[in-house]
Amino acid sequence: MIVNEIFRRFSEQTPMPVMVRALLERTFHPERLDAWFEQTAEVQYTRELLFSTLFELMSHVVCQVRRSVHDAYQAAEHIATSVGAVYRKLARIEPTTVAALVRYSAQESRAVMETLESSQPSPLPGYVVKILDGNALATTEHRLKALRPLRAGALPGKAVVVYEPARNLMVDLVPCEDGDTQERALLPALVETVQRGEVWLGDRNFGVTDFLVGIAAHGAYFIVREHEQIRFTPHEAMRDGGRMETGMVAEQRVVLTRAGQATLTVRRIAVRLDRPTRAGDTTVYLLTNLPAVVAPATVVARLYRGRWRLETAFQVLATALTSEIDTLAYPKAALFGFAVAVVTYNVLATAKAVLAQVHGADPIEQEFSDYYLAAELAAVAAGMAVALPAPEWQVFRILPLTEFVAFLLTLAHNVRLARFKKHPRGPKKLAPQRSYDPKHPHVATARLIAARK
Repeated sequence: MIVNEIFRRFSEQTPMPVMVRALLERTFHPERLDAWFEQTAEVQYTRELLFSTLFELMSHVVCQVRRSVHDAYQAAEHIATSVGAVYRKLARIEPTTVAALVRYSAQESRAVMETLESSQPSPLPGYVVKILDGNALATTEHRLKALRPLRAGALPGKAVVVYEPARNLMVDLVPCEDGDTQERALLPALVETVQRGEVWLGDRNFGVTDFLVGIAAHGAYFIVREHEQIRFTPHEAMRDGGRMETGMVAEQRVVLTRAGQATLTVRRIAVRLDRPTRAGDTTVYLLTNLPAVVAPATVVARLYRGRWRLETAFQVLATALTSEIDTLAYPKAALFGFAVAVVTYNVLATAKAVLAQVHGADPIEQEFSDYYLAAELAAVAAGMAVALPAPEWQVFRILPLTEFVAFLLTLAHNVRLARFKKHPRGPKKLAPQRSYDPKHPHVATARLIAARK
Protein backbone atom coordinates (compact mmCIF):
# COMPACT_ATOMS: atom_id res chain seq x y z
CA MET A 1 0.00 0.00 0.00
CA ILE A 2 2.35 2.67 -1.33
CA VAL A 3 0.83 6.12 -0.86
CA ASN A 4 2.76 8.08 -3.51
CA GLU A 5 5.85 8.01 -5.70
CA ILE A 6 8.16 9.49 -3.06
CA PHE A 7 6.94 6.96 -0.52
CA ARG A 8 7.56 4.18 -3.03
CA ARG A 9 11.15 5.29 -3.61
CA PHE A 10 11.92 5.41 0.12
CA SER A 11 10.30 1.99 0.55
CA GLU A 12 12.48 0.49 -2.16
CA GLN A 13 15.78 2.22 -1.39
CA THR A 14 15.65 2.59 2.42
CA PRO A 15 13.02 0.08 3.57
CA MET A 16 14.31 -0.29 7.15
CA PRO A 17 13.85 3.38 8.12
CA VAL A 18 10.37 3.25 6.55
CA MET A 19 9.55 0.12 8.55
CA VAL A 20 10.72 1.59 11.84
CA ARG A 21 8.92 4.88 11.15
CA ALA A 22 5.70 3.00 10.39
CA LEU A 23 5.99 0.99 13.61
CA LEU A 24 6.56 4.17 15.62
CA GLU A 25 3.59 5.87 13.94
CA ARG A 26 1.25 3.00 14.72
CA THR A 27 2.19 2.64 18.36
CA PHE A 28 3.32 6.11 19.45
CA HIS A 29 1.40 8.59 17.35
CA PRO A 30 0.57 11.72 19.42
CA GLU A 31 -3.17 11.16 19.92
CA ARG A 32 -2.73 7.60 21.13
CA LEU A 33 0.30 8.37 23.27
CA ASP A 34 -1.29 11.38 24.97
CA ALA A 35 -4.48 9.41 25.68
CA TRP A 36 -2.35 6.63 27.16
CA PHE A 37 -0.48 9.16 29.32
CA GLU A 38 -3.69 10.63 30.72
CA GLN A 39 -4.75 7.16 31.86
CA THR A 40 -1.34 6.27 33.30
CA ALA A 41 0.00 9.39 35.01
CA GLU A 42 -0.66 9.57 38.74
CA VAL A 43 0.29 13.17 39.63
CA GLN A 44 1.60 14.80 36.47
CA TYR A 45 -0.90 16.46 34.15
CA THR A 46 -0.93 18.22 30.78
CA ARG A 47 -1.38 21.94 30.16
CA GLU A 48 0.37 23.10 26.99
CA LEU A 49 3.30 20.68 26.67
CA LEU A 50 2.10 17.22 25.62
CA PHE A 51 3.72 13.97 26.68
CA SER A 52 3.93 12.96 23.01
CA THR A 53 6.12 16.02 22.38
CA LEU A 54 8.56 14.95 25.10
CA PHE A 55 8.62 11.44 23.67
CA GLU A 56 9.33 12.77 20.17
CA LEU A 57 12.19 14.98 21.34
CA MET A 58 13.74 12.21 23.42
CA SER A 59 13.41 9.62 20.64
CA HIS A 60 15.35 11.93 18.30
CA VAL A 61 18.20 12.01 20.80
CA VAL A 62 18.05 8.28 21.53
CA CYS A 63 18.17 7.44 17.81
CA GLN A 64 21.06 9.90 17.34
CA VAL A 65 19.08 12.05 14.92
CA ARG A 66 19.80 15.00 17.23
CA ARG A 67 22.70 15.50 19.61
CA SER A 68 20.73 16.72 22.62
CA VAL A 69 17.24 17.57 23.81
CA HIS A 70 18.00 21.25 23.22
CA ASP A 71 19.09 20.49 19.66
CA ALA A 72 15.89 18.51 19.06
CA TYR A 73 13.84 21.36 20.53
CA GLN A 74 15.42 23.94 18.23
CA ALA A 75 14.80 21.75 15.17
CA ALA A 76 11.11 21.38 16.05
CA GLU A 77 8.73 24.08 14.85
CA HIS A 78 5.49 23.05 16.55
CA ILE A 79 6.42 23.51 20.23
CA ALA A 80 4.83 26.63 21.71
CA THR A 81 6.50 26.43 25.14
CA SER A 82 10.06 27.42 26.06
CA VAL A 83 12.97 25.00 26.23
CA GLY A 84 13.02 25.62 29.98
CA ALA A 85 9.48 24.30 30.20
CA VAL A 86 10.57 21.19 28.30
CA TYR A 87 13.38 20.47 30.76
CA ARG A 88 11.13 21.14 33.77
CA LYS A 89 8.55 18.70 32.39
CA LEU A 90 11.23 16.07 31.78
CA ALA A 91 12.45 16.50 35.34
CA ARG A 92 8.98 15.60 36.68
CA ILE A 93 8.09 12.49 34.67
CA GLU A 94 7.02 9.88 37.19
CA PRO A 95 8.89 6.56 37.48
CA THR A 96 5.52 4.77 37.29
CA THR A 97 4.98 6.34 33.85
CA VAL A 98 8.46 5.25 32.78
CA ALA A 99 7.77 1.64 33.77
CA ALA A 100 4.31 1.63 32.18
CA LEU A 101 5.75 2.96 28.91
CA VAL A 102 8.05 -0.06 28.62
CA ARG A 103 5.21 -2.49 29.35
CA TYR A 104 3.01 -0.72 26.79
CA SER A 105 5.67 -0.95 24.08
CA ALA A 106 6.24 -4.65 24.77
CA GLN A 107 2.50 -5.32 24.53
CA GLU A 108 2.26 -3.55 21.15
CA SER A 109 5.36 -5.28 19.79
CA ARG A 110 4.07 -8.64 20.96
CA ALA A 111 0.81 -8.08 19.04
CA VAL A 112 2.72 -7.57 15.78
CA MET A 113 4.89 -10.62 16.43
CA GLU A 114 1.88 -12.80 17.19
CA THR A 115 0.32 -11.75 13.88
CA LEU A 116 3.60 -12.68 12.22
CA GLU A 117 3.57 -15.92 14.23
CA SER A 118 7.18 -15.05 14.89
CA SER A 119 9.09 -16.01 17.98
CA GLN A 120 12.15 -18.05 18.78
CA PRO A 121 11.68 -21.33 20.61
CA SER A 122 11.51 -20.90 24.36
CA PRO A 123 14.82 -21.78 26.06
CA LEU A 124 12.71 -24.18 28.15
CA PRO A 125 9.83 -25.57 26.05
CA GLY A 126 6.45 -25.07 27.68
CA TYR A 127 7.62 -22.25 29.95
CA VAL A 128 7.95 -18.49 29.56
CA VAL A 129 11.54 -17.62 30.41
CA LYS A 130 12.40 -14.13 31.66
CA ILE A 131 15.86 -12.76 32.35
CA LEU A 132 16.43 -9.88 34.72
CA ASP A 133 19.45 -7.70 35.31
CA GLY A 134 20.23 -4.28 36.68
CA ASN A 135 21.60 -1.28 34.84
CA ALA A 136 23.23 1.64 36.62
CA LEU A 137 22.90 4.75 34.49
CA ALA A 138 26.23 6.39 33.65
CA THR A 139 27.32 9.54 35.42
CA THR A 140 26.03 12.87 34.15
CA GLU A 141 27.49 16.33 33.81
CA HIS A 142 27.43 18.49 36.94
CA ARG A 143 24.75 20.85 35.65
CA LEU A 144 22.57 21.01 38.73
CA LYS A 145 23.38 23.48 41.49
CA ALA A 146 23.66 20.65 44.03
CA LEU A 147 26.31 18.92 41.88
CA ARG A 148 28.55 21.84 40.88
CA PRO A 149 30.78 21.89 44.00
CA LEU A 150 31.47 18.15 43.74
CA ARG A 151 34.09 16.22 41.78
CA ALA A 152 32.46 12.83 42.43
CA GLY A 153 30.55 11.21 39.60
CA ALA A 154 26.82 12.03 39.63
CA LEU A 155 24.65 8.91 39.34
CA PRO A 156 21.17 9.76 37.97
CA GLY A 157 19.51 6.45 38.72
CA LYS A 158 19.30 2.71 38.35
CA ALA A 159 16.87 0.30 36.72
CA VAL A 160 16.15 -3.42 36.72
CA VAL A 161 15.11 -4.67 33.28
CA VAL A 162 13.06 -7.80 32.54
CA TYR A 163 13.83 -9.41 29.18
CA GLU A 164 11.91 -12.13 27.32
CA PRO A 165 14.38 -14.01 25.06
CA ALA A 166 11.76 -15.86 23.00
CA ARG A 167 10.48 -12.49 21.70
CA ASN A 168 13.73 -10.55 22.09
CA LEU A 169 11.75 -7.90 23.98
CA MET A 170 12.38 -5.91 27.14
CA VAL A 171 8.99 -6.42 28.75
CA ASP A 172 9.28 -4.58 32.06
CA LEU A 173 11.37 -2.00 33.87
CA VAL A 174 11.69 -1.06 37.54
CA PRO A 175 13.25 2.43 37.70
CA CYS A 176 14.84 4.00 40.76
CA GLU A 177 16.04 7.58 41.15
CA ASP A 178 18.63 6.63 43.78
CA GLY A 179 21.76 5.72 41.82
CA ASP A 180 23.39 4.24 44.94
CA THR A 181 20.56 1.83 45.75
CA GLN A 182 21.08 -1.92 45.58
CA GLU A 183 19.24 -3.92 42.95
CA ARG A 184 17.73 -6.13 45.63
CA ALA A 185 15.87 -3.11 47.01
CA LEU A 186 13.80 -3.09 43.79
CA LEU A 187 12.77 -6.74 44.01
CA PRO A 188 9.46 -6.31 45.89
CA ALA A 189 8.04 -4.43 42.89
CA LEU A 190 9.09 -7.29 40.59
CA VAL A 191 7.46 -10.01 42.67
CA GLU A 192 4.05 -8.49 42.00
CA THR A 193 4.53 -9.01 38.24
CA VAL A 194 5.39 -12.73 38.42
CA GLN A 195 2.97 -15.01 36.57
CA ARG A 196 2.35 -18.73 37.10
CA GLY A 197 4.57 -20.98 35.00
CA GLU A 198 7.29 -18.42 34.31
CA VAL A 199 10.99 -19.12 34.82
CA TRP A 200 13.06 -16.17 36.06
CA LEU A 201 16.84 -16.06 35.55
CA GLY A 202 19.11 -13.72 37.50
CA ASP A 203 22.66 -13.30 38.72
CA ARG A 204 23.78 -13.44 42.33
CA ASN A 205 22.42 -9.97 43.14
CA PHE A 206 18.93 -11.46 42.83
CA GLY A 207 19.70 -14.39 45.12
CA VAL A 208 17.56 -13.01 47.94
CA THR A 209 15.50 -15.49 49.97
CA ASP A 210 12.38 -13.31 50.17
CA PHE A 211 12.45 -12.77 46.40
CA LEU A 212 12.85 -16.48 45.64
CA VAL A 213 10.09 -17.43 48.06
CA GLY A 214 7.86 -14.81 46.44
CA ILE A 215 8.44 -16.24 42.97
CA ALA A 216 7.59 -19.74 44.20
CA ALA A 217 4.46 -18.44 45.97
CA HIS A 218 3.18 -17.18 42.60
CA GLY A 219 3.52 -20.65 41.08
CA ALA A 220 6.62 -19.68 39.10
CA TYR A 221 10.24 -20.85 39.00
CA PHE A 222 13.70 -19.33 39.27
CA ILE A 223 17.32 -19.98 38.41
CA VAL A 224 19.69 -17.63 40.22
CA ARG A 225 23.32 -17.71 41.10
CA GLU A 226 23.94 -18.32 44.78
CA HIS A 227 24.83 -15.23 46.83
CA GLU A 228 27.21 -15.65 49.74
CA GLN A 229 24.65 -14.10 52.11
CA ILE A 230 21.91 -16.62 51.37
CA ARG A 231 21.41 -19.24 54.08
CA PHE A 232 20.46 -22.87 53.54
CA THR A 233 20.62 -26.31 55.14
CA PRO A 234 21.78 -29.26 52.95
CA HIS A 235 19.50 -32.30 52.79
CA GLU A 236 22.02 -34.51 51.03
CA ALA A 237 25.56 -34.59 49.69
CA MET A 238 26.41 -33.45 46.19
CA ARG A 239 25.73 -36.09 43.54
CA ASP A 240 26.93 -36.26 39.96
CA GLY A 241 24.75 -34.41 37.44
CA GLY A 242 26.66 -35.05 34.22
CA ARG A 243 28.80 -32.88 32.00
CA MET A 244 28.07 -29.79 29.91
CA GLU A 245 30.12 -27.69 27.52
CA THR A 246 31.94 -25.69 30.20
CA GLY A 247 32.49 -28.26 32.93
CA MET A 248 31.16 -30.94 35.24
CA VAL A 249 27.82 -30.56 37.00
CA ALA A 250 26.64 -31.81 40.41
CA GLU A 251 23.56 -31.12 42.52
CA GLN A 252 21.97 -31.56 45.93
CA ARG A 253 18.71 -30.66 47.68
CA VAL A 254 18.87 -27.84 50.24
CA VAL A 255 16.38 -25.88 52.32
CA LEU A 256 16.56 -22.09 52.27
CA THR A 257 16.32 -20.63 55.75
CA ARG A 258 15.32 -17.22 57.04
CA ALA A 259 15.93 -16.26 60.68
CA GLY A 260 16.74 -19.91 61.30
CA GLN A 261 13.39 -21.10 59.95
CA ALA A 262 12.99 -23.29 56.85
CA THR A 263 11.26 -21.48 53.99
CA LEU A 264 11.71 -23.35 50.69
CA THR A 265 13.28 -26.58 49.43
CA VAL A 266 15.34 -26.04 46.28
CA ARG A 267 18.01 -27.69 44.16
CA ARG A 268 21.59 -26.43 44.53
CA ILE A 269 23.61 -27.03 41.39
CA ALA A 270 27.39 -26.78 41.19
CA VAL A 271 29.11 -26.18 37.85
CA ARG A 272 32.84 -26.98 38.17
CA LEU A 273 34.30 -24.98 35.33
CA ASP A 274 37.04 -26.12 33.00
CA ARG A 275 38.24 -22.50 32.89
CA PRO A 276 37.83 -19.96 35.70
CA THR A 277 35.53 -16.98 35.21
CA ARG A 278 36.96 -13.48 34.74
CA ALA A 279 36.56 -13.05 38.50
CA GLY A 280 38.62 -16.20 39.11
CA ASP A 281 35.75 -18.45 40.22
CA THR A 282 36.30 -22.14 39.47
CA THR A 283 32.84 -23.26 40.63
CA VAL A 284 29.50 -21.57 40.06
CA TYR A 285 26.58 -22.45 42.34
CA LEU A 286 22.99 -22.08 41.15
CA LEU A 287 19.69 -22.32 43.02
CA THR A 288 16.46 -23.42 41.34
CA ASN A 289 13.02 -24.76 42.24
CA LEU A 290 12.48 -26.30 38.80
CA PRO A 291 11.67 -30.04 39.07
CA ALA A 292 14.50 -32.31 37.95
CA VAL A 293 12.15 -34.12 35.54
CA VAL A 294 11.57 -30.79 33.75
CA ALA A 295 15.13 -29.49 33.85
CA PRO A 296 18.04 -31.77 34.76
CA ALA A 297 21.12 -30.13 36.25
CA THR A 298 22.84 -29.68 32.88
CA VAL A 299 19.73 -28.01 31.43
CA VAL A 300 19.57 -25.60 34.36
CA ALA A 301 23.22 -24.69 33.87
CA ARG A 302 22.68 -24.07 30.15
CA LEU A 303 19.63 -21.93 30.86
CA TYR A 304 21.67 -19.77 33.22
CA ARG A 305 24.35 -19.32 30.58
CA GLY A 306 21.61 -17.84 28.36
CA ARG A 307 21.69 -14.68 30.47
CA TRP A 308 24.13 -13.25 27.92
CA ARG A 309 21.11 -12.40 25.72
CA LEU A 310 20.17 -9.54 28.04
CA GLU A 311 23.77 -8.36 28.29
CA THR A 312 23.83 -8.20 24.48
CA ALA A 313 20.63 -6.15 24.53
CA PHE A 314 22.23 -3.73 27.00
CA GLN A 315 25.17 -3.42 24.62
CA VAL A 316 22.77 -2.38 21.84
CA LEU A 317 21.33 0.31 24.12
CA ALA A 318 24.83 1.59 24.87
CA THR A 319 26.37 1.49 21.36
CA ALA A 320 23.65 1.59 18.70
CA LEU A 321 21.37 3.93 20.69
CA THR A 322 21.96 6.78 23.13
CA SER A 323 20.35 5.32 26.23
CA GLU A 324 22.29 7.34 28.81
CA ILE A 325 22.30 11.07 28.08
CA ASP A 326 24.96 12.75 30.19
CA THR A 327 23.36 16.21 29.93
CA LEU A 328 20.19 15.02 31.71
CA ALA A 329 21.21 15.34 35.34
CA TYR A 330 17.73 15.20 36.89
CA PRO A 331 17.06 11.53 37.79
CA LYS A 332 13.51 11.43 36.39
CA ALA A 333 14.66 12.89 33.06
CA ALA A 334 17.57 10.44 32.84
CA LEU A 335 15.31 7.47 33.59
CA PHE A 336 12.83 8.65 30.96
CA GLY A 337 15.64 8.80 28.40
CA PHE A 338 16.66 5.27 29.29
CA ALA A 339 13.05 4.06 28.99
CA VAL A 340 12.69 5.65 25.54
CA ALA A 341 15.84 3.76 24.50
CA VAL A 342 14.30 0.51 25.79
CA VAL A 343 11.10 1.25 23.87
CA THR A 344 13.14 1.94 20.73
CA TYR A 345 14.96 -1.36 21.24
CA ASN A 346 11.58 -3.12 21.24
CA VAL A 347 10.64 -1.39 17.98
CA LEU A 348 13.93 -2.50 16.39
CA ALA A 349 13.35 -6.04 17.72
CA THR A 350 9.93 -6.04 16.03
CA ALA A 351 11.49 -4.90 12.75
CA LYS A 352 14.07 -7.69 13.03
CA ALA A 353 11.30 -10.21 13.64
CA VAL A 354 9.72 -9.09 10.36
CA LEU A 355 13.08 -9.53 8.61
CA ALA A 356 13.49 -12.99 10.12
CA GLN A 357 10.13 -14.01 8.69
CA VAL A 358 11.39 -13.21 5.16
CA HIS A 359 15.14 -13.87 5.32
CA GLY A 360 15.29 -16.58 8.01
CA ALA A 361 15.96 -16.41 11.73
CA ASP A 362 19.62 -17.51 11.67
CA PRO A 363 20.93 -14.79 9.31
CA ILE A 364 19.17 -12.09 11.32
CA GLU A 365 20.24 -13.50 14.68
CA GLN A 366 23.87 -14.11 13.74
CA GLU A 367 24.76 -11.58 11.03
CA PHE A 368 22.42 -8.57 11.29
CA SER A 369 23.96 -5.51 12.95
CA ASP A 370 21.86 -3.25 15.19
CA TYR A 371 24.64 -0.68 14.96
CA TYR A 372 24.34 -0.29 11.18
CA LEU A 373 20.56 -0.28 11.44
CA ALA A 374 20.67 2.59 13.95
CA ALA A 375 23.21 4.40 11.76
CA GLU A 376 20.90 4.22 8.73
CA LEU A 377 17.92 5.41 10.78
CA ALA A 378 19.90 8.46 11.92
CA ALA A 379 21.15 9.18 8.40
CA VAL A 380 17.76 8.93 6.69
CA ALA A 381 15.43 10.37 9.34
CA ALA A 382 15.89 14.10 8.64
CA GLY A 383 15.51 13.79 4.86
CA MET A 384 12.56 11.44 5.15
CA ALA A 385 10.81 13.85 7.52
CA VAL A 386 11.06 16.60 4.89
CA ALA A 387 10.06 14.44 1.94
CA LEU A 388 7.32 12.57 3.83
CA PRO A 389 5.78 14.88 6.47
CA ALA A 390 3.63 13.60 9.34
CA PRO A 391 0.28 13.46 7.44
CA GLU A 392 1.78 10.90 5.02
CA TRP A 393 2.14 8.39 7.86
CA GLN A 394 -1.28 8.69 9.47
CA VAL A 395 -2.66 5.81 7.42
CA PHE A 396 -0.69 3.39 9.63
CA ARG A 397 -2.70 4.44 12.67
CA ILE A 398 -5.93 2.92 11.36
CA LEU A 399 -4.68 0.18 9.05
CA PRO A 400 -5.94 -3.28 10.15
CA LEU A 401 -3.17 -5.21 11.85
CA THR A 402 -3.07 -7.97 9.22
CA GLU A 403 -2.70 -5.40 6.41
CA PHE A 404 -0.08 -3.51 8.40
CA VAL A 405 1.97 -6.68 8.89
CA ALA A 406 1.62 -7.50 5.19
CA PHE A 407 3.07 -4.06 4.38
CA LEU A 408 5.99 -4.68 6.74
CA LEU A 409 6.70 -7.99 5.03
CA THR A 410 6.72 -6.24 1.66
CA LEU A 411 9.32 -3.82 2.98
CA ALA A 412 11.37 -6.72 4.34
CA HIS A 413 11.65 -8.19 0.83
CA ASN A 414 13.33 -4.95 -0.27
CA VAL A 415 16.01 -5.05 2.44
CA ARG A 416 19.55 -5.86 1.31
CA LEU A 417 21.06 -7.61 4.29
CA ALA A 418 24.61 -6.91 3.12
CA ARG A 419 24.12 -3.27 4.16
CA PHE A 420 23.62 -4.37 7.76
CA LYS A 421 26.16 -7.17 8.01
CA LYS A 422 28.08 -7.56 11.24
CA HIS A 423 31.87 -7.41 11.19
CA PRO A 424 32.94 -9.07 14.43
CA ARG A 425 36.51 -8.44 15.45
CA GLY A 426 38.87 -11.17 16.52
CA PRO A 427 40.21 -11.60 20.05
CA LYS A 428 41.96 -8.54 21.45
CA LYS A 429 45.74 -8.58 21.47
CA LEU A 430 47.57 -7.93 24.71
CA ALA A 431 48.51 -4.26 24.95
CA PRO A 432 52.29 -3.71 25.10
CA GLN A 433 53.89 -1.96 28.03
CA ARG A 434 53.74 1.74 27.24
CA SER A 435 56.54 4.19 27.91
CA TYR A 436 56.28 7.89 28.68
CA ASP A 437 58.93 10.58 28.51
CA PRO A 438 57.80 13.79 30.26
CA LYS A 439 60.36 15.74 28.22
CA HIS A 440 58.67 14.62 25.01
CA PRO A 441 54.92 14.39 25.72
CA HIS A 442 54.08 14.20 21.98
CA VAL A 443 55.33 12.07 19.10
CA ALA A 444 55.02 12.41 15.32
CA THR A 445 53.17 9.37 14.02
CA ALA A 446 54.68 9.66 10.53
CA ARG A 447 58.24 9.58 11.91
CA LEU A 448 57.51 6.47 13.99
CA ILE A 449 56.02 4.67 10.96
CA ALA A 450 59.00 5.64 8.82
CA ALA A 451 61.45 4.47 11.49
CA ARG A 452 59.66 1.13 11.78
CA LYS A 453 59.92 0.58 8.02
